[in-house]
Amino acid sequence: MIDLRDVAAVRRAEAAAFARVPDGTLMQRAAFALSVTCAGLLERARGRTTGAQVALLVGSGDNGGDALWAGAFLAGRGCAVTAITTADRFHVDGARALRRAGGRLVAGADLDGARQVLARADLVVDGLVGIGGSGGLREPAAGLLAAGVDAIVVAVDLPSGVDADTGVVAGAAVDADVTVTFGAVKPGLMLSPGRERCGTVRLVDIGLEFDQPAAVRVLEGTDVARWVREPDADAYKYSRGVAALATGSAAYPGAGLLSTAAARGLGPGMVRVLDDGTARTREIVDRFPDVVVDGTAPADQQRATAWGAGSGLAGTADQKPLVAAVLAAPVPVVLDAGALTIMAASDAVRSLVADRAARGLAVVLTPHEGEFERLWPGLLRDSDGRLAAAQAAAARSGAIVVLKGPGTVIAAADGAAFVDAEGTADLGVAGSGDVLTGLLTAVLAEAWAAGRRSIAELTEATAAAVWLHGRAGRIAARSGPVLAPAIADAVGAAVLAARFGEHA
Repeated sequence: MIDLRDVAAVRRAEAAAFARVPDGTLMQRAAFALSVTCAGLLERARGRTTGAQVALLVGSGDNGGDALWAGAFLAGRGCAVTAITTADRFHVDGARALRRAGGRLVAGADLDGARQVLARADLVVDGLVGIGGSGGLREPAAGLLAAGVDAIVVAVDLPSGVDADTGVVAGAAVDADVTVTFGAVKPGLMLSPGRERCGTVRLVDIGLEFDQPAAVRVLEGTDVARWVREPDADAYKYSRGVAALATGSAAYPGAGLLSTAAARGLGPGMVRVLDDGTARTREIVDRFPDVVVDGTAPADQQRATAWGAGSGLAGTADQKPLVAAVLAAPVPVVLDAGALTIMAASDAVRSLVADRAARGLAVVLTPHEGEFERLWPGLLRDSDGRLAAAQAAAARSGAIVVLKGPGTVIAAADGAAFVDAEGTADLGVAGSGDVLTGLLTAVLAEAWAAGRRSIAELTEATAAAVWLHGRAGRIAARSGPVLAPAIADAVGAAVLAARFGEHA
């Protein structure tokens, strides 16, 4: 699991470290690791570091110092290193070390000369702005980068112009191929749109120690494996979880098939579908003969250990009793699509969600940004990024909120959150959300059946389902352009990848 640490937490840890180690130690550690990464990239691209042209973009802060010291190390390995300074002041010791190693400095105000340096570069190190920066790049840096850079770009700690806490990009920003971040991964490296500027993120341990657990985290495959364990030797269908779905409609029958397929693919003990008396349920059973169809009220289906509702529903007022009936079930509930539309228009449904939260019963809401706006008008616009918006929505509703999109955010009412790093743009197809609903319901059903019932546990289980959705999309993409049925079909392979690793 990757802990995400905001700027305030990093500053506290740095202050504590400065009291323990000699001056300059942390910068030397960071700069040396940065230089090793840069050298490795040059060797892969050119076959050697000797003779490589390296340009450093140097601002006035410590990131500029990191870049200068890394440049000195690279110059010692035979690189031709030129630092472009964009401020009147910069790290004196780093600049002195670079000059001693044979590097040179030019002023960014000399746009023509600086652009020539960039045009010749094999690799560019972005040390313009550190984690305390805000807003877009300013001149002369913005002008220098306006035409783009053809070289490999390595960002120091984070790409300049990306907000470290929120991922917000409020103007011109660096597009990095690799970001070398120090001490901890910052939220802005994982949150959209900042994550699209970071390229590959590499974390370097420089000896920071944090005084509190991280509130925001990223799951990795080994973490997800805890939620999709192989069945115990004495397991049986009910002990493995029963995922129940109120899914599909005459207008959108495919949604029922997709959500059911995804729930089955995870491998719970049973998948049940609420019978609405239409041909829709017969279509599901014809496709999946192991699925149980039952018209009993959800609260009375005592074997069910989680419910999912909304996929394929039109979201009309006449469907409100169905959503209310699902919310009456004493197990985790996932609301998607049409159920969210109904909730957005109904104070009564919102009250049911809040009442469940007061009783410690989880509701998972899965809005994309348009649905989020209908549920909480203006909140995303007025919040400081997607993470803050999802956390605020969770606090208002008492639900676990899954704000879908690039870097999907999973937030609980107490502020705990996960950011997904597994999903890709391949998931942005019709029916993908239906697959996610089936997955969520099945993961939560297994967790509930296993006695893992706290909101903290179910929030992590929700994040695990989002990870599996992303991995299934990646697996599906190996065979060509991705469609939702292929994502559903890849759920089983995603489970094996979590359990046994990439080569399962």
